[in-house]
Parts: sequence; C-alpha cells; structure tokens
Amino acid sequence: MTKPRHIAVIGAGIAGIACARTLVQAGHRTSVFEKSAGLGGRMATRSSPFGGFDHGAQYFTVRDPRFSLALQTAPAVCKPWSASTVRVLDDHGGIAAAGLPAREAHWVPTPGMAALAAHWAQPLRDAGSLEGETRVTRIERTSRGAGRWQLHTVGPETTDGHRRQVFRGFDDVLLAIPAWQARELLQNSELADDMAIEIDKVQVAPCWALMLAFPQAMQPGLNTLGPQWNAARSTHHRIAWLARESSKPGRDPIERWTVHASAAWSREHFDDQPDRVQAKLRKAFSEVTGIRAEPAHAQVHRWAYAQTVQPLGRSHLWDPSQGIGACGDWCVGHRVEDAFVSGLELALAVA
Repeated sequence: MTKPRHIAVIGAGIAGIACARTLVQAGHRTSVFEKSAGLGGRMATRSSPFGGFDHGAQYFTVRDPRFSLALQTAPAVCKPWSASTVRVLDDHGGIAAAGLPAREAHWVPTPGMAALAAHWAQPLRDAGSLEGETRVTRIERTSRGAGRWQLHTVGPETTDGHRRQVFRGFDDVLLAIPAWQARELLQNSELADDMAIEIDKVQVAPCWALMLAFPQAMQPGLNTLGPQWNAARSTHHRIAWLARESSKPGRDPIERWTVHASAAWSREHFDDQPDRVQAKLRKAFSEVTGIRAEPAHAQVHRWAYAQTVQPLGRSHLWDPSQGIGACGDWCVGHRVEDAFVSGLELALAVA
C-alpha cells in the first residue's frame, strides 16, 4: 500500500461513492463533495404525496463479480424486480415483441434507487467526510502547506448569499461527475489539457422524464389502470421506456408511472418549457398505454447527461504526475454497474 494520502472526490453518484469507499478501505483519508442535496446521481428518487419515482436509473443488472461482492454488503437494500420480463411496443402500444425474457435479473434498491448510494455513503457521512450541497468551481495548486491541491466551492444559499469556501490540503483530486462537467471544471481550472481532450470525445444524450400518479387505481375492484405489464421499451418516437413504479418491491402501492423520452426526442426538445414537454409526453403515454385518466400528480425532469452514446473506451482517467483523475459510467457505458466499476478501478489505480 502507498503512503496514506488525503484525496478529494468530486461527485457522490455511484462512481464517486464506489471510488471513495475503496480509497478509505485502502487506508486513505477521503473527502467527498456533492453539489446536490441528495446522493446517487441518476440513481435518484423523487418524492411526491403519492410515493416516490425512480426518475433516473430504473434498475440495475449485475455482471462483474466485484459489483456482486459489493452488493453483498447491502443485502437488505437491494431486491429483485419481477418486471424483468419487458415488452417492446410499437408507436400505438401494440406488442412488437412479446414477453422478452430478461437475460439477467433486474434489481432495485428499496425504498428507492437512491438507497444504495446512501447506504454505501453512510460511513463517509458518519466520519464527516461528505460535503453535501457544495459545488466545486475551481481546482488550484496549493502554494504552501500540506497537500498540493485546494478546491474553491460554492455552498447552499444563506441570508448573506451563497457560502463560498476553500478546502485545502489534498494530495489528489478525482472527478466523479458527468463528462461535460468534468471537462468544464478542468478547463476552468486550467488543468490537465490532455485529459480534457480525451473527455471531449465522449458523447452523452439527454433524457426528459415524466412522472405520473393515479391514486384512483386504488379504488375497490380496480388494481391497476391500463396494461397488465409493468415495464416496456417502446419504439414510439417520443417514448423509449415506461415503468409502473408501484410494481417495484418496497414501494408505495399507489399507481405511479415513470416515462423516459427517447434520446432523439429529448435532444430535439432539450430547451422546451417543462409544461410543453409534459403535455407532449402525457399524450404519448396515453397512446402507448391506453390510460386516458387524469393523473393526480404530473411532473417532468430533464436529465442533461443521461445515456452514454460514445464512451471514453477505458474505465477511468488518471494522471499520477498531477494527481488528477476522472471516472463515471461515461467511461465505459451507461449502466449503474459501469459507474461502479469505473469508480472502483480509478480508486485501485490511485491506491
């Protein structure tokens, strides 16, 4: 093992948490910075009066034995989802390919997708090593004192404005954030030009997500609205994926649906107003599912960096001479497991 170092990890999605926990296990001191209030990145859960929505990643699969081993530390958190048999639908909700059996189990954390990152991050939180609602705006070399890096950050807004703070004394800085954000931070910091050029090759598509709740489905004698399947991929020009949230284990029973727009449609309507996006996606949802009822809750969310179209082609970036690295699902793909493996392998390279 190398001499213990103080390492900053920027981003608390699955890649960042996997990276940080591995470094801690290797004996290093780790500080994690996350710009959002929650953890998990796109493994996110949006609350509503009718229950939660997994409006980002819908499930995960397990192929790498290291990921399988890590999941054994959270046996009570992750459950198999019975909707592992999905259907492919045409533009009008007809079955284009019926009963496609999943080649592998689909898993979901309970009570929402964010639960796995929260579970793995708890030791970091207990140790005071997690800075939430803290956005890193610039990375600088330290002119004096211990460590070679310092981070300029912006915290949550107070009565006196946003809290600005400088964290010092880091031997290494690892970026576990979306590719474009990593590239922008490196360039703003006038650092790692070669790394920024490599990241520039990555292409990631956006995704609009629609969340709908139908509490009227809980009426006596009516268990569900619309189709009898719980998840489907769609060839509809607006919709790529639909899932009945209430079918997942450990979820509130109120009928809820999450709809993911296609990458092409999301890109075309990236700058549209949310109410316009919601109206168009609700119309498409009705066409595909046959559900014409008025939802008690409807909301959209835009993911600017949702699905990797062109990955980096290797698990991580690491420049030991500078002590700068980057990881994320965008390095190798777009699956939850890709994020875990990327964070793990960067940590192993650093440790």
